[in-house]
Amino acid sequence: MIDLGAVRAQFPALARRQGEHPVVYFDGPAGSQVPQRVIDAIADALAHHNANTHGLFASSREATAIEDDARRMAAELFGASDPDCVVFGPNATTLLFALSRAIGRTLGGDDEIVVTQLDHDANVTPWHLAAREAGAGVRVARVRTEDSELDLDDLAAAVTPRTRVVAVTAASNATGALTPVARIAELAHAFGALLVVDAVHFAPHRLIDVAAWGCDVAVCSPYKFFGPHAGLLWGRRETLEQLPAYRVRPVGDALPHRWMPGTPSFEAMAGTAAAIRYIASLSGVIGAEGRDALVAAYRNIAGHEQALCRRLLAGLADLPVTVYGLSDPDRVTDRAPTVAFTHARRSPAEVAAYLGERGVCVWHGNYYALELSTALGREPDGMVRVGLLHYNTDG
Repeated sequence: MIDLGAVRAQFPALARRQGEHPVVYFDGPAGSQVPQRVIDAIADALAHHNANTHGLFASSREATAIEDDARRMAAELFGASDPDCVVFGPNATTLLFALSRAIGRTLGGDDEIVVTQLDHDANVTPWHLAAREAGAGVRVARVRTEDSELDLDDLAAAVTPRTRVVAVTAASNATGALTPVARIAELAHAFGALLVVDAVHFAPHRLIDVAAWGCDVAVCSPYKFFGPHAGLLWGRRETLEQLPAYRVRPVGDALPHRWMPGTPSFEAMAGTAAAIRYIASLSGVIGAEGRDALVAAYRNIAGHEQALCRRLLAGLADLPVTVYGLSDPDRVTDRAPTVAFTHARRSPAEVAAYLGERGVCVWHGNYYALELSTALGREPDGMVRVGLLHYNTDG
């Protein structure tokens, strides 16, 4: 169980008011709020440990310790045994562009990449560009428009002996649809293809498990799970070592820095570690951290979010709206607590503006899920998106 009062007291932003209304943050899919411990960790890194790493003086050793700790905590979040396989970057999109560019150097004209209509464009356009530069092909797996979920039969038909990469999301940032990542990994690996998973929207709601998934690469973004603006990438050691990463010569060839050619944000690393420790604290065990604490914490997160999502879907059923994705309140365990809808008489922008004037933060548009919005016939207006997180209340 989550002690909602204790949780909310840790987030300064949640005390904000807009006139007579408390501000309601339903905009988490674009970036969550952060607890005070994350703010403190970032400030402390800048105020007292602000140096580059691997120098022979105190502040540099402290910065190195911050990086090592953050990488270890991130490995726990991914469910990975090797912290050196965790790469930090400015955001997941930038990391995916770096990965796709490196893979593109290995492609030939007979090769293909498979992307999906369900994904955020960060896991679509980089692959199109890499394939175009290599003269390779791209196949797009469709969604089922009746429930906005990935059509697994269409995906299976798209993967062939020519496939080199399958790029798929773990959870839709628009409709909350979940994908069976482990099953897709088996499909990709049966043809010798790499599986690249966008877990950005998955990470705030469910625990990433790269070992159980069997994927080759996964990315997520700390600012979506109560941390600073940054990006994380995990990859299999053999994958990250064999790909021709773009780097400057002094960096060397060892992991993880062959994928981190410039100076990273050490303050963001400190904040990321603090955010993961915050999530672990939701296990209910004081001082607990590590994988076991994260497993328990995400169990509590899911229970609270699913109760909220059940109430939201039941309420929307009484309004003149169309919900895209699973709308059955009894199936909240099969989706992330992110709901996209359109109103029968008002545009998504009008609905978002109306709510925004009353202190309710929601997004409108396509949220960069361009392929999905197009497939659903929602361009150019898009949909209204309500994104629930564990710090939200039911009233």
